Amino acid sequence: MHITTFILHIIEYLLYAYFAFAAVYVLIFAIGSVMSPKSKPLTANHLRKIAVLIPGYKEDSVIVDVAKEALNQNYPKEKYDVVIIADSFQPETITKLKELPIKLIEVSFDKSTKSKALNKAMAELPVDYEIALILDADNVMATDFVSKINDAFEAGFQIVQGHRVAKNTNTALAILDAVSEELNNSIFRKGHRALGLSSALIGSGMAFDYQLFKKRMTEIHAIGGFDKELELTFLRDGYIIEYLNDALVYDEKVQKVEVFENQRKRWLSAQFIYFERFFFSGVKHLIVNANIDFFDKVYQMVSPPRVLLIGLTTIITAIYTAFQLIFPEITACAISYTLWLSVWGSVVVAFILSIPKQFYNTQTLRALLTLPKAFFSMFISLFRLKGANKKFIHTQHGTT
Repeated sequence: MHITTFILHIIEYLLYAYFAFAAVYVLIFAIGSVMSPKSKPLTANHLRKIAVLIPGYKEDSVIVDVAKEALNQNYPKEKYDVVIIADSFQPETITKLKELPIKLIEVSFDKSTKSKALNKAMAELPVDYEIALILDADNVMATDFVSKINDAFEAGFQIVQGHRVAKNTNTALAILDAVSEELNNSIFRKGHRALGLSSALIGSGMAFDYQLFKKRMTEIHAIGGFDKELELTFLRDGYIIEYLNDALVYDEKVQKVEVFENQRKRWLSAQFIYFERFFFSGVKHLIVNANIDFFDKVYQMVSPPRVLLIGLTTIITAIYTAFQLIFPEITACAISYTLWLSVWGSVVVAFILSIPKQFYNTQTLRALLTLPKAFFSMFISLFRLKGANKKFIHTQHGTT
């Protein structure tokens, strides 16, 4: 009986330590995002030649409009090319794309991945590009996006992440997805840069020194989460990732539960795989090279996703609250209740600081009613990760 009690206490302490650290972590960077100084605008003297690379897999419903939108930049036309990497498109879509002033590269693989598509495209493209700008097949850039990316490279950065925002908020799930993205933007991008660490990459709306990216991509063979592997290897090698909060690229938010589940399952699987792959390397670089940036990124691979963080801390705090009400005379219950309440409170404050003001409205409040469903879907995904990173999981777009 004593052994069982001891084991339960150990589990309780470990669980508390895990969530307490995660709560303090997001709170610190949420505060950093609020205190982040506004960057001084820089106008580049050198206009770099840019390849806007847009890989797409069966994206017939959106790709033509996305290609047209990508051509509408206030950047000299001769200084950037829109490159559509077409994987498994319909013949009529290919015909429409060929009518546009873009570069079209058709690819086909037994097992499709974004990494393969990008590598194939860069193998065929000219070598005179200076920046590789990566978009998803549903992304639409603000008209000044390319110019702001070029300005950041003028400041000396070689890797830059733009501010990805919601293209649509037409369903409750899309609103929650939009809020989740802005939470991550505040904590893992804006807040990190404010406190001197690198921004997180997000898979699109990101730009790299072209030759650096081309060389590194030959070493990337990820099926899912290729941006995580890029991020980890670049931070390991000492590169800084900049974040442009005012450079906007619009991204379609998920609207169906099954799409949400598949997307999150892919993300969770990638995180665990890369944590396992880079953990010891992260510890080594922290001790030997004082590489906090890299170790911080390794920790992010095992930190709880924001939906699970708020959901699980709420449930655990509610349980301890009930025990405190039923057994107020037990000191241990009172201590546990106080500790978990502080964890939950830290998460809530971090979220309040991180969510942009435009989401504080009745529409978001109604969307929050579906949060338990989103939490349950993501929680169940934790037990369905087997094989998720061994096959390409496509997120369907064009249903807005």
